[in-house]
Amino acid sequence: MLKVPPLADELGRIFAAHGHALHLVGGTVRDALLGRLTGIGGTGGAPDLDFTTDARPERVLEMTRGWAEATWEAGIAFGTVGLARRGARLEVTTYRAENYDRDSRNPTVSYGDSLEGDLVRRDFTVNAMAVSVPDHQFVDLFGGMADLSRAVLRTPGPPEVSLDDDPLRILRAIRFEAQLGLAPTPELVDAMTARAERLKIVSAERIRDELRKLIISADPVAGLRRLVDVGAAAATLPELPGLRMEIDEHHQHKDVYAHTMTVLRQAMDLEDDGPDEVLRWAALLHDIGKPRTRRHATGGGVSFHHHEVVGRDMTRKRLVALRFPKDVADAITLLVFLHLRFHGYGTGEWTDSAVRRYVHDAGPQLRRLHKLVRSDCTTRNKRKAAMLARHYDSLEERIAALAAQEEISAIRPELSGDDIMEILGIRPSRLVGEARQHMLDFRFDMGMVGRDAAVAELLRWAGERGLPIPGESG
Repeated sequence: MLKVPPLADELGRIFAAHGHALHLVGGTVRDALLGRLTGIGGTGGAPDLDFTTDARPERVLEMTRGWAEATWEAGIAFGTVGLARRGARLEVTTYRAENYDRDSRNPTVSYGDSLEGDLVRRDFTVNAMAVSVPDHQFVDLFGGMADLSRAVLRTPGPPEVSLDDDPLRILRAIRFEAQLGLAPTPELVDAMTARAERLKIVSAERIRDELRKLIISADPVAGLRRLVDVGAAAATLPELPGLRMEIDEHHQHKDVYAHTMTVLRQAMDLEDDGPDEVLRWAALLHDIGKPRTRRHATGGGVSFHHHEVVGRDMTRKRLVALRFPKDVADAITLLVFLHLRFHGYGTGEWTDSAVRRYVHDAGPQLRRLHKLVRSDCTTRNKRKAAMLARHYDSLEERIAALAAQEEISAIRPELSGDDIMEILGIRPSRLVGEARQHMLDFRFDMGMVGRDAAVAELLRWAGERGLPIPGESG
């Protein structure tokens, strides 16, 4: 029932020859039982293989010298040695026990002396199963296989102890529910709720990594709802519970929180080739500026003017705090800022200038912006939904037609900064940037007009500002 990757047996034989035990452990065993490994190459389809052993890290390095094509010792302080072999990464960790000091951000590690002691300290029973290599003895001391078959998430020991050892396990439990459909037991949910505040001692990088895995999971909405319900979002992504009870201006949903979850699901339906992390984050965060911009109109009604601007700034601040890569944060932030732009152009009467600006401002995120805008339509009024879809169809048709005539995805002013300085006889300064921006706006409005017309427009602009024109007498 469980196929052991050939590369694991190969390494196991080396350890056995030197008198040491080696077991495949954790996610590799779990995923093999779930049929999530495909049998590709020597790793069984797993990008990484995790092992546990009685050998100390220095001994692991000694035994694998010459077999491993490369080694990583960054985790050696935690008892982990990384090995590379035939394009695969293998991590070998000495039996250990670890726990968090109540006020520390990092685990304290001590070596254990038995496989059972190592497995009992693992996060969940489904990750506490092991298989010895190369002889394939299956070890399941805590009922992990039964929990897997029942789609239950449970800790090997008391959940309070497990979560106190490492509060990040609260997020891991949520992620496994979203990723694998494993429902945490009521006892585990209670422990998660009681200890959600302890996530504040965990490093931003570890929290970020779990949230990024959660958002690209099979059912991120289930995970995000659990994140809010147990109080973990308040310590990691507080903007999300902040959306609750903020009535959506369309009055078609109970609150903006429910609307957001619908938008996320609809965005997922539009994905082309697997999970699109940037699109999903943009869908999740697109309305986080609404609570701060909510205004009640006289006589009823609610408005959220400029929530896309406030939301852009809130999104950037949160993603920076979570240490997101800059390119990912930039893409998400841009989409949040632009998600309302389509609605600012009325009912579809798009000028060429407006189309050029829309495409230019979206840049490489244009396709994602298309999907986000379409996903943001959650009205239950079928007539209104169909009308909005037609208007956006019309916009995409206009973009395609204009793109066939000119390179609208890479619009630049017809005059470069060097051209502007030469024509106006000025040196690099803020004035050059202002002139270039004007010429870019002119390009949006007029399209390609040729160099002579572009120069004439620049001179007209300079004249209006009272700038001296080279060659003209006072």
